Amino acid sequence: MNDAGIVHIEDLRRLKLIPPHSRMKAGPVVVVECIEEIPCDACVAACPTRAIVKKDINSVPSLDFDKCTGCGLCLLACPGLAIFLVDLSIGNGKGRVTMPYELLPIPSKDDKVILLNRKGEPVGEGKIVKVVRSDDKTYVVTVEMEDSKVMDVRAFKVIV
Repeated sequence: MNDAGIVHIEDLRRLKLIPPHSRMKAGPVVVVECIEEIPCDACVAACPTRAIVKKDINSVPSLDFDKCTGCGLCLLACPGLAIFLVDLSIGNGKGRVTMPYELLPIPSKDDKVILLNRKGEPVGEGKIVKVVRSDDKTYVVTVEMEDSKVMDVRAFKVIV
């Protein structure tokens, strides 16, 4: 991670936080981009299959991707908005990223969006395929894009 607080894909690889490509092709799977040693274990408590574990409350999470069902409960529980679901099972060169969304305007299904990478830079266009409002009023949005971008896209901007 650099001084701007941006998580680099190399850090995620080093910490083994990126699911194998074969697992992403099998259906939605979690990507936890929490690489700071902070006192939080909301994702661990939320995971019904115990796919996410921590050695102690301050350690970086580790994942058993084979146990992950892609339910997204950890995504909803994460106060740092650092958890995403990636899915390459759609086929036809398409992939999906599910992410928390706390900005305005709230997107709607079928909206076209500008895809943004971890630095907030535009990397293409996508389409909203699902919008869900959680009990705590956080929106969870699934965006469809080129499959090659699922590990890069971490935000989007609604085209108005």
